[in-house]
Amino acid sequence: MSDLSLDQLEQLVQGHHWDPLSILGAHPIAQFGSPAIAVRCFVPEANDVCLLLRERDSQPIPMARIHDAGLFEAIVLTPLGTTPYRFHITDRAGQVSERHDPYAFPPLLTDYVLHLFAEGTLFKSYETMGSHILTVQGVAGVHFVVWAPNAIKVSVVGDFNQWDGRRHPMMNRGATGLWELFIPDIQDGTLYKYEVRSRHHGTPLLKADPYAVASELRPKTASIVCDLSSYLWKDQSWMATRAQQDPLAMPLSIYEAHLGSWMRIPEEGNRWMTYSELAIKLIPYVKNMGYT
Repeated sequence: MSDLSLDQLEQLVQGHHWDPLSILGAHPIAQFGSPAIAVRCFVPEANDVCLLLRERDSQPIPMARIHDAGLFEAIVLTPLGTTPYRFHITDRAGQVSERHDPYAFPPLLTDYVLHLFAEGTLFKSYETMGSHILTVQGVAGVHFVVWAPNAIKVSVVGDFNQWDGRRHPMMNRGATGLWELFIPDIQDGTLYKYEVRSRHHGTPLLKADPYAVASELRPKTASIVCDLSSYLWKDQSWMATRAQQDPLAMPLSIYEAHLGSWMRIPEEGNRWMTYSELAIKLIPYVKNMGYT
């Protein structure tokens, strides 16, 4: 029987618990006077869940349903090992899947990164913020980081969790206002948003990722996980020239344009131009106008 109170369980499954990470994942407890570990997961679509400990040849450990909404718990009397555990899930339709627990992984933002962000000197914040495909402890997934200083709860939502903000609450990184979560087993191309609950009102709001490198085409608004590591840049000569110049000693004139409306293709339904088409038209125009 779980040592959690009914009030704690209700707050978690309703998405109102102030610290869901204190319940989800693995937590040390005392079982009959001996140390043990309680592993909990919230899987609303599940009919049955078993805990799989990869480092052992033992049978899957059945998890007990401790709330009808889909909260499960297993008590393990021995250490979990160094390899992240998995859940073997059978949903109500009889479909079987296996997935890793996001709350089996530690926070990934280092104290140094948090310090730089707090003092406003994390100049390459795009390398940290947003969604980034990573492999952690041998498991591939996506690391999400967002700044929401006035939030009391932030969750990652998407097709992978039926856009349910109760499923993947993020870790609060203190006074920095940053929230993070590594979600294993999701891939390049995944649609997502952040569900943000403000401290000023209780209404959860869906927000696109301001650091997303890809988004759906309007009127759709979801952000898209996109791996840029395989992109082949072709600007080597421009970068080499830039390195030989001092921009502070040169005149600077900036031209700002809204690419979607700067020029259209009326012969093709008045569509907007692609980046490649804009490069042919816009760059010569800007240079001819004298902008640097």
